[in-house]
Amino acid sequence: MFPDGVGAGGAGRRRACLLSLLLVGLWGPVACRRSPVEDICTAKPRDIPVNPMCIYRSPEKKAPEEEGSHQKVPEATNRRVWELSKANSRFATAFYQHLADSKHYNDNIFLSPLSISTAFAMTKLGACDNTLKELMEVFKFDTISEKTSDQVHFFFAKLNCRLYRKANKSSELVSANRLFGDKSLTFNETYQDISELVYGAKLQPLDFKGNAESSRMTINQWVSNKTEGRITDVIPQDAINEFTVLVLVNTIYFKGLWKSKFSPENTRKEPFYKADGESCSASMMYQEGRFRYRSVAEGTQVLELPFKGDDITMVLILPKPEKSLAKVEQELTAEVLEEWLDSLTETLLTVHMPHFRIEDSFSVKEMLQDMGLLDLFSPDKSKLPGIVAGGRDDLYVSDAYHKAFLEVNEEGSEAAASTVGVIAGRSLNPNRVTFKASRPFLVLIREAALNTIIFMGRVANPCVN
Repeated sequence: MFPDGVGAGGAGRRRACLLSLLLVGLWGPVACRRSPVEDICTAKPRDIPVNPMCIYRSPEKKAPEEEGSHQKVPEATNRRVWELSKANSRFATAFYQHLADSKHYNDNIFLSPLSISTAFAMTKLGACDNTLKELMEVFKFDTISEKTSDQVHFFFAKLNCRLYRKANKSSELVSANRLFGDKSLTFNETYQDISELVYGAKLQPLDFKGNAESSRMTINQWVSNKTEGRITDVIPQDAINEFTVLVLVNTIYFKGLWKSKFSPENTRKEPFYKADGESCSASMMYQEGRFRYRSVAEGTQVLELPFKGDDITMVLILPKPEKSLAKVEQELTAEVLEEWLDSLTETLLTVHMPHFRIEDSFSVKEMLQDMGLLDLFSPDKSKLPGIVAGGRDDLYVSDAYHKAFLEVNEEGSEAAASTVGVIAGRSLNPNRVTFKASRPFLVLIREAALNTIIFMGRVANPCVN
């Protein structure tokens, strides 16, 4: 998994040092803590010199300083943070489409695009030349104004402050970052300082050269501890060796309770119709109430279910029976999604949705390469001089691992494993709109005001796991 170099000839083979990325996301009943970073959350750009080694300027187009200047920025929101959030949403929908194309239509999908963006932003911090250009383009950082772009790390910190202070007594949103570096190397002080200040990513030295397997186990244990055992063994065997220099880890976690809970007495077994025409028996939850809803795009239904506190919501996107979910996935862009969400209005509904649990893990390398991020993964082309002291240019990213978990039930978090079957309480009131997720649908967890997509996925089969 970690090649010595490229080319067939042993003499010409280059022994490059490797950078590995680990990205973890989950939604579930995990208790995590995060120390407040008061200095960065209250600071202004001039207070903190967040100056990366290289800055990108696109020669082909003018930075869109005026783009969106007439659009209404959410109340009490920094315009730069709003810009960055929109860029992250553009990346989220683009990456999801590549991931969906790589999966079978009967496979569930779950990921945190925000987790992926955060980890690669930490990589961008040390990047130069074409490597930096590709990072800017693939992660859509080139769609934001130059002022935001030049200080993207500072505004990532501000975005994190905005998101992670949403936690209250009934919900938690927690992110944890860490750098694991080989103890034999001296890392660039600016890179370390910015990583810790902006992303809270302290550097922990490990002996990759002398004991790669022990280092791998240490990193996996750190992730397991942060998720109370929910996510384990993210880094596979042999993924770290004596050439590994740095491992970047980002974890993100949300636990929430529904603002309007589903009553367990109204849950019963019903068929769920998969994309291949087969059906399975799912535990279908039910409730009636007023929720933000809209029928869009030839009958596709969009429903928003808020968690307590209203700041974070779950959005369900359900195509009509005659339209495949794959077709909706192909058509979905950040702009389309924003238009749909802006059109939601409070509607009296009967909501049927299944219990489901999704655990997904994959390498993001292939998807990012398809999107144009090539040099970062190339031993011969990668330019990451801002990470290790001395500006050495033999660093590249060998792979990037992502693992995510989602569980949904009546409470909003984990409950009893089994559910009682046939219970009464379902209204047949014909005046109510029916939203019945008994076929494949998309699910998003987002911060509502900024429309920051924290998690995103596909429920193709709720009967597994």
